[in-house]
Amino acid sequence: MTTDVIATQEKIKNYIVQTSHADANKIKNESLIFKEGFFDSMGFIMLITFLEEEFGIKTVDSDLIEENFESINAITEFIKRKAAA
Repeated sequence: MTTDVIATQEKIKNYIVQTSHADANKIKNESLIFKEGFFDSMGFIMLITFLEEEFGIKTVDSDLIEENFESINAITEFIKRKAAA
């Protein structure tokens, strides 16, 4: 794994821990952050805003599917795709 991927994952995890007040040890890169109850729909909106500001990406309606945001790994891949586009 590259340093950029690890740094991205850490930023996302830190954001989730700070906003959900979850135990950092319970959140893994493959944790399903919505199904496991770390975020709800309002948390999702805040997450999108954070990702756009932190990583300089722009999400469009067609990006707003569960597969892009279900875990830290999925979000990291989504950011990589958006940054490469």
